[in-house]
Amino acid sequence: MKLTNYFLLTAILLLLFPKNIVSQTVADIDQQLFNKYAEQIAPYQSEPLETILEQTALFFLGTPYVASTLDKNMEEQLVVNIHELDCFTFVENVLALSSIARHNKLSLDYFMEKLTEIRYRNSQLTDYASRLHYTSDWMFENAKKGLLQNISEELSGVKETKRINFMSNHQTAYKQLASDEAMLEKIAQQEDIMNNRGGFYYLPKEQIAKQAKDIPHMAIVGFVTAIDGLDTTHVGFAYRKKNGELGFIHASSVQMEVVIDTMSLSDYCHSQKNCKGIIVARVL
Repeated sequence: MKLTNYFLLTAILLLLFPKNIVSQTVADIDQQLFNKYAEQIAPYQSEPLETILEQTALFFLGTPYVASTLDKNMEEQLVVNIHELDCFTFVENVLALSSIARHNKLSLDYFMEKLTEIRYRNSQLTDYASRLHYTSDWMFENAKKGLLQNISEELSGVKETKRINFMSNHQTAYKQLASDEAMLEKIAQQEDIMNNRGGFYYLPKEQIAKQAKDIPHMAIVGFVTAIDGLDTTHVGFAYRKKNGELGFIHASSVQMEVVIDTMSLSDYCHSQKNCKGIIVARVL
């Protein structure tokens, strides 16, 4: 290959695949788990989406809960880690894997591409501020991409209009912001964009039991909090049990693994001091 052609090809690849995505390595354990998932999901690939989502979520039962797996590096990189999960990476990985299984694109390259699409604003990883840190913002952006639909309003939801600014008001709690004023300003700007939307809809906890029959199996649920500046503190999937009760499957920081919770969705929210209700998003 001529040298000029080599440089041209390299430039094209860097435009299509940012450096921090191309350079991401996948650990052997995650490669093996991905291959195992591909084998186990194969019989379900032609089934309805909620079946694929359910089987994908069940694949991770017992997976250890580990917090902050996306924040080990100061420089933002696409993290591929399916052998240890927190509540948010559990949801993201289930959503990404289900999508590529549904579209018969079960390869690590497609998985990484879908994770990038889901995790980052405009599907572009540029820096720490490009990651969708707030659940309500994550749902809004992924609804624009056609991946989700927030159905909280149609479930008799109400609008939360408090200002979301927890990250910019707690700079030292985030190592990527602690000594980076420019990055802090980017986060604050994104918070302003969120707040200018006028809030988000959620289903109050007093209405969850009443509306449970209309909450889709394997809908994404975000637990809305009363904590100042914060939208949610936990996420998972609504899960309709065999007895008809609406529970949820999540990466639990209490049980330290992925579980189908023994409590109903309504009871869990009522048991949490600061839980005001849930955002409900149907996966499309």
